[in-house]
Amino acid sequence: MLFMFDCDGVLVDSEVIAAVVDSEHLAEVGFKITPEEVIRRFAGLTSVDIVEVIESEIGRPLSPDFLKEQKVELDRRLAAEVEAVPGVHDLLDRLDGQICVCSNSSSERLKLTMERTRLWDRFRPYIYSAPEVGTKRPKPDPNVYLYGLEQFGCAPRDAVVIEDSVFGVTAARQAGARVIGFTGASHAWPGLADLLTEAGAETVVNRLADVPKVAEAFAMWDGVES
Repeated sequence: MLFMFDCDGVLVDSEVIAAVVDSEHLAEVGFKITPEEVIRRFAGLTSVDIVEVIESEIGRPLSPDFLKEQKVELDRRLAAEVEAVPGVHDLLDRLDGQICVCSNSSSERLKLTMERTRLWDRFRPYIYSAPEVGTKRPKPDPNVYLYGLEQFGCAPRDAVVIEDSVFGVTAARQAGARVIGFTGASHAWPGLADLLTEAGAETVVNRLADVPKVAEAFAMWDGVES
């Protein structure tokens, strides 16, 4: 069995940090939004996609330096603050199968957060950035999951994806994989589990320790219709 992990909000507890940075930088350009609203509206989107939404809503382009400045500040905070999601190392010690990462984050960002949390060496070289592989299309496009499946020569139904966002679940389902929704990181909010289920997650857990048992159940159950 192949276990395919999203990174932000599944392996590393980075979503709240990113939401605070986005909220602060958007306030500077006159777009008032709380970190909680950032998470609910934009979880799973790339920074470029978020900017496109904001520009559409405010009716003008943001500064060409906006994304650069946001990236510098976010990288600084992640390098100083990000932690592994509780239980992730124990889970990796227990899993019986191959593992990879399929993320919308850049390979540079993945290296930063995964090295700090001691995850980089546990996954490399099987760490895939959606904007840098295959068709280069980010989630909710299935590109990164299809690419990962191809690298392992794995049939979609023999892969289990662990995702924390609607866009990620959508991408994994379109790739034909089995999907576990995850709500155990610090950015999760009441109602997220329902949204992940509606997007196609076959079950939702709030502890990574539950993943092996769910995977065992998947092996004995054909799952929901795509």
